[in-house]
Amino acid sequence: MAPENLSCLLSGAGKARFEDRPVPEITDPHDILIRIAYVGVCGSDVHFWKHGGVTRKVSEEEPLVMGHEASGIVHSVGSEVATVKPGDRVAIEPGFPCRRCNRCKAGKYNLCPKMQFAADPPHTHGTLARYFKIPEDFAYKIPDSLSLEEAVLVEPLSVAVHGVRLADVRPGQNVLVLGSGTIGLLVAATAKAFGAGAVFIADINEKKLEFAKEFLGCATFVPALDSTPKENAARFEKEMNLDDGVEVVLECTGVESSAQTGIYALTPGGVFVQIGMGKPDQTLPMGAMCEKEMVVKTSFRYAPGDYDISLDLLGSGKVSVKPLISSIVPFESATEAWEKTMRGEGIKNLIQGVQE
Repeated sequence: MAPENLSCLLSGAGKARFEDRPVPEITDPHDILIRIAYVGVCGSDVHFWKHGGVTRKVSEEEPLVMGHEASGIVHSVGSEVATVKPGDRVAIEPGFPCRRCNRCKAGKYNLCPKMQFAADPPHTHGTLARYFKIPEDFAYKIPDSLSLEEAVLVEPLSVAVHGVRLADVRPGQNVLVLGSGTIGLLVAATAKAFGAGAVFIADINEKKLEFAKEFLGCATFVPALDSTPKENAARFEKEMNLDDGVEVVLECTGVESSAQTGIYALTPGGVFVQIGMGKPDQTLPMGAMCEKEMVVKTSFRYAPGDYDISLDLLGSGKVSVKPLISSIVPFESATEAWEKTMRGEGIKNLIQGVQE
């Protein structure tokens, strides 16, 4: 008898297994059940695969279904569901807040202390299964022009949209994006779609920058590892013919020296947004920050409106994610996708959902 809800679970660093789990039951009338089509791999998945978790780790006793970037087809719906129906193709927002706390009521549900985020140990399982249950308002119908493969990238695109919205990027502004991984590329693409004048993207990996130049048509910069952040910022301004830096810096690496370079490259009164997650404690040039009277913001996941804007950008053709999809592996080869990403192969590797 074929498994009803085949799932991929991580039980420790480098330890994954496939097993049949119960099909989620719709108990809330506003819940829906989604048949997963594709799941994307991101840096956090690789970290889990390599280390077994971040602050909370998985174990043999409490294994975790992986995956949080996903798309699928609505399989069944609760009695009160009005926004989607069986057969609809959807992008999945994988974090469900309590809706009742002060943060949720203030429109900052991404900061909800009771957030249930997919693949968050020990108890919140992810999307790497045949079926996944979510509230109806966290499933977003995708336009006919968008494939289910592309719909997986609505999740990282929403991270980009959230960061660019926090920066309040305006038409004509010069923007420096630090990091040309998936998030950096999408941040740069979103800044362009928001009307930025010139978008520059920096990375120490020249192969990634070659892709960025082709994908975005923007100027690129390679920081020198043997130079100080201040020296790299000065060379960036010289090479890009900038008299007074850039108005917006969007940091997507989480690397301390990268953030420092961005701060030195920012014009006085400019906006710096930290999107990438790195070491918990980092040193920043506070003197330069104060002298510039700059605005510093931090960004965490996505919030109200980010998924809608992302789908609008994709549906209108202002942003394209298809070039970022590097490979698709069968469900039973999920660990291969994690290994590919860990080796730095490709931009976005996908895992196909369970096949009949």
